[in-house]
Amino acid sequence: MTSLWLTDAQVPARLRLTPGSRFDTVVIGAGLTGLVTALLLAENGVQVAVVEGRRVGAGTTGATTGKISLLQGIRAQQIRARHSLATLGAYVDANRAGQQWLLRFCAEQGVAVQHAAAYTYAQSEAEIAAVRAEYDATRQAGLPTELVTEFDAPFPAHHAVRLADQAQLDPMALLAALAARVESHAAPIYESTRVRGVRRGRGGDLVIDTEHGELGAGTVVLATGTPILDRGGFFARLEAQRSYLAAFRVGAPVPRDMYLSAGAPTRSLRYAPTPDGDVLLVGGNGHGVGRARAPRAKAADLIAWTRTWFPTAELLHEWSAQDYTPIAELPYVGPLLPGQDNILLATGYAKWGLTNGVAAALALAGRRTGKPPRWSDAMASWRPGELKALAAAAMANTAVAQHLTGGWLRAAAHGGEHIPAEGCGVVERHGLRPTATCTVDGITTRVSAICPHLYGILTWNDAERSWDCPLHGSRFAADGTLLEGPATHDLTPLPAPPAAP
Repeated sequence: MTSLWLTDAQVPARLRLTPGSRFDTVVIGAGLTGLVTALLLAENGVQVAVVEGRRVGAGTTGATTGKISLLQGIRAQQIRARHSLATLGAYVDANRAGQQWLLRFCAEQGVAVQHAAAYTYAQSEAEIAAVRAEYDATRQAGLPTELVTEFDAPFPAHHAVRLADQAQLDPMALLAALAARVESHAAPIYESTRVRGVRRGRGGDLVIDTEHGELGAGTVVLATGTPILDRGGFFARLEAQRSYLAAFRVGAPVPRDMYLSAGAPTRSLRYAPTPDGDVLLVGGNGHGVGRARAPRAKAADLIAWTRTWFPTAELLHEWSAQDYTPIAELPYVGPLLPGQDNILLATGYAKWGLTNGVAAALALAGRRTGKPPRWSDAMASWRPGELKALAAAAMANTAVAQHLTGGWLRAAAHGGEHIPAEGCGVVERHGLRPTATCTVDGITTRVSAICPHLYGILTWNDAERSWDCPLHGSRFAADGTLLEGPATHDLTPLPAPPAAP
């Protein structure tokens, strides 16, 4: 499953880390937050480097819908249900600052942006109440939204909240421009360099352990989707979500605005210009990572829905993205541990990373340079309001415990030497060891079924042919190679199963 944005992305490969260097600040992660943070610091004279485990844009940013919107589905009412109106207003201000910075950068660097209205719409009468609640919350927060009861849409739609003059882009074109600007300040970007851990070294410095050696830093910024260091327990304050997207050629004009449904199953739509004409992007059908019985069926349902309402739709690309929803609804931006500014993080954008990610970078750089934005407290990684989220945290971690226990019980109950069919995977017990066996492209591979993060038992993702952890969202390729954290190591390879007689 390859993103439309990655298919023809003009992003050159970079060298892996040569160990032994030392920088004032090292940013881990070369997505949007990481690159904007590095650029802002470099512009302020900070000696900075970026370390990326795979390639620039290989994570969430390269798989996003590319929407730059202050109308974010039903986020405003969700935040308002947990926080004060002032906090919601600060969240909107943060996203507005992120949006404005991003649009200025794109204009200066020649990155193409399309302006369009954003809609949060009701798919049925049952969702109209959520639409009205979002209108009320956004108006209270100072957004010039309007409530519309009639609008032109070629799919079932009732009332909607509309916000004019929002934007969309190709996220890989944006990352390419950002990476070039970072390097223009003599700030290196090291790719194919997986970070294994961070520890304290001599003289108060930090030592970053990577697969290619050590790197020194005064400050470390974790811009890795979910923090790869367990200190602070942020993996327990986030819920990892997987959602699906597809691009279609349609033999009719495609909608020119951006749409997002107010309820489930989620439907997200926008158009994307390509050299061969506009294509339609449709996303949705999200679920907890490793917790869906048949991810392939969710991806197929999205395609079927599109063909129902756009009968001439021809599938061009399909892919998926991983996002992290904070249990308290607001992003976490700031110290990994309270009162310690040498390791900073940004996470929990709830699928709105293009505005939140830049806002987080502005807050991190402001903290590092002594000029934090006035709205940054609303995104603080440690805040008193977190106590209000204890019930949500307990519920989320009860589910984690259930998946941990259930996974081990299922693995213990199933033994054998099955060779799965093409595209399939199975977890079985071999002796006392839970073992993950799958067949991809005619090759049967066997690896440990135990996630190296907190020892959850993996499940097979038949949409992406990967092993996914239902505890905190770590993902691995069929051969055990790490794809997403918070795990930092590959799965242990095991001897191949015996060939069928």
